[in-house]
Amino acid sequence: MTQPSAPLDGLTVLDFSHALAGPYCTMLMAAYGAKVIKVEGPEGDIGRTWGPPFNGADASYFVGLNSGKQSLAIDLKTPEGLEVCRKLAAQADILVENFRPGTMNRLGLDYASLSAANSRLIYVSISGYGQTGPRRLEPAMDLIIQSASGLMSITGTAAGETVKTGHSIADITAGLFSLIGTLMALEARHRTGRGQFVDVSMMDTVMSTMLPSFSRFLASGIVPKPMGTLFDGIVPYRNFVCADREITLAVASDKLWRSFCEAIGRPEFGNHPDYSTNPLRVKNRGVLEPILESMFRSRPAAHWVELLAKHGVPATVVRNLKEVLDDEQTAARNMTPVVQHAVAGPIRVIGVPVQLSETPGRIGSAAPLLGADTAAILKAVNGDSV
Repeated sequence: MTQPSAPLDGLTVLDFSHALAGPYCTMLMAAYGAKVIKVEGPEGDIGRTWGPPFNGADASYFVGLNSGKQSLAIDLKTPEGLEVCRKLAAQADILVENFRPGTMNRLGLDYASLSAANSRLIYVSISGYGQTGPRRLEPAMDLIIQSASGLMSITGTAAGETVKTGHSIADITAGLFSLIGTLMALEARHRTGRGQFVDVSMMDTVMSTMLPSFSRFLASGIVPKPMGTLFDGIVPYRNFVCADREITLAVASDKLWRSFCEAIGRPEFGNHPDYSTNPLRVKNRGVLEPILESMFRSRPAAHWVELLAKHGVPATVVRNLKEVLDDEQTAARNMTPVVQHAVAGPIRVIGVPVQLSETPGRIGSAAPLLGADTAAILKAVNGDSV
């Protein structure tokens, strides 16, 4: 049976990115059909060393982020290496890089230089603060942007202790917006025939995803503080400790509130003068939430989740990663496909996040060993096609 085409089939991506934001973007491109050539120095992407654990000689962190790509190991400090990159860029559709602003200019691999030879090239630059502005040259990593963007100031315990998010949200957000920007540039190229420069700032992308928080501040002038799992505008919308473990509850409407009250055996709360509407519940959370806390502690989490589910109230136990991977829903969505790694053998990776009915994506192969495709790429770049 013929494998159906993927939406990015026929596109060639030259991937100069490293660490997380760029590789995540280009991994998604590869999963949806693009040919991604990962350009690495002789020492390899720094992400190859970010372990343990390892799959073969490479960190599992790297392996998970670079499925489906080819690896070209080449020295960008030599004229020969730079010439190979210029030839590849002349034939590529997309270039992705996440060096500090100015680095690609010094190498002669900047957008102006490469687009002169390939006007259809879409050139994606990911950086901490963007290509313009007074902070453009400041070094940044995910942790720094979580703090600089204001995200960390609202993430933490109700006692006021700030913490970072449990995963690299600033990097992943930048990677997603880089893919969005690329797709918009591709659509524009369909109309104009020309590529363009796509400037993605980690700072900008995190601020954009925090739009609700900034909007509330702009309207109220009140600087928000960490609230643990509480939400300042909806009650009850938080974690509760049960007899054995925590659950998460989201009662986001007055209709759900009445269903919730029926589920817990307190129907009189549904139209209570202090709790009948969400603004009232927010105002009186100091009285209401302790009542609910005491109630939830009386029975195991599974009891409450099952009861709430019967009444259509969103709730779940706070699951760990093993529980997520063992879930039948995860298997039904094929979110942990098995691929064959050149050294480690069969390994599970995370699958594609968007299901397309006609042009589906898939994780086609494991991450490449450093320089695994160098010979073939160098041979092709001097021939008729990449």
